[in-house]
Amino acid sequence: MRRKTKVVKIGDVRIGGDAPVSIQSMTKTNTEDIAQTVRQIKRLEKVGCEIIRLGIPNLGSAEAIKEIKRRIDIPLVADIHFDYRLGVICLQNGADAVRLNPGNIYKIEQIREVVKEAKKRKVAIRVGVNSGSLKYQSPVKNKTKIKGIDTAKLMVQNALDYIKILEELDFCDIIISLKSSDVFTTIQAYRLMAKKCNYPFHLGVTATGFSEVGLIKSGIGIGTLLAEGIGDTIRVSLTESPEREVEVSKEILQSLGLRWFKPEIISCPTCSRCSIDLKRISREVQKRLKKLDKAYIHKKIAIMGCVVNGPGEAKEADIGVAGAAGQGIIFKKGKVVKRVKEEEIVKTLFKEMNRC
Repeated sequence: MRRKTKVVKIGDVRIGGDAPVSIQSMTKTNTEDIAQTVRQIKRLEKVGCEIIRLGIPNLGSAEAIKEIKRRIDIPLVADIHFDYRLGVICLQNGADAVRLNPGNIYKIEQIREVVKEAKKRKVAIRVGVNSGSLKYQSPVKNKTKIKGIDTAKLMVQNALDYIKILEELDFCDIIISLKSSDVFTTIQAYRLMAKKCNYPFHLGVTATGFSEVGLIKSGIGIGTLLAEGIGDTIRVSLTESPEREVEVSKEILQSLGLRWFKPEIISCPTCSRCSIDLKRISREVQKRLKKLDKAYIHKKIAIMGCVVNGPGEAKEADIGVAGAAGQGIIFKKGKVVKRVKEEEIVKTLFKEMNRC
């Protein structure tokens, strides 16, 4: 059961309610370099990024928003720290939302100025709490003994205090994020916050590093929360290209059945029982799948090395093959339909898939 939230819009993308969980990324260019930033955003649009966030460290970056916004086709969020005036300028230049950090923009008169501009343009504010920049810190010195729970409570309190200020300013187009580089702390913070309000959540585990570790930390943190029905938009933070962040986000959402972006291959790891060239067949199937149209994105194709892990274990697949002494046993929904020679497996799979 997905957590019930109000709906907040970033550009034309709905966040929360029954809207699909959306995918975000962040540019890794110098925002003042308009041409380079736009090129990166265009690449992200092609791979399926739905909302883009830009770092705004100075006035030149804030001024660049106007031209960048004019050249792109997805909503733009301005990431603001320390200087509230940059947020005001970004909103005036067409940003679809701003992220404010309660740890470094907290004076009420400054928040009021950003809210005034956001209300005028009917755009959202993301309250972006990060465990590394909390306004007030824990008096507890040895946090390891309590496994991040104390930090999670502080993150939630920082967010709630900030939200109270926004609500007192009659502003409720709010999205909340509670990020930590520690997976457990992140999960606990969102769980606690889910009991406190009905605003939509932006999920992420921050600073996870390269793919080898980052996709595991992000998969566990974001995946756990999504599996519990918590979360409305996500960003996977990697020390990699932003395109890679989008790819991993898609895998997380599809693995939980929340969204579908491509056909799914169920493939066994192989062992001494494998009697066909499963790796070659899997690669060829994957290559052909990329050429199919969107009508096939919900298909599940199983490629199993033997009859032990064949139709029985892959019965949820739309179609599949199990190796058998140089042959392929083709099955649909767990029921065997025919046997073919190994060299005919791929061709037969796609022929039969068209009949599914």
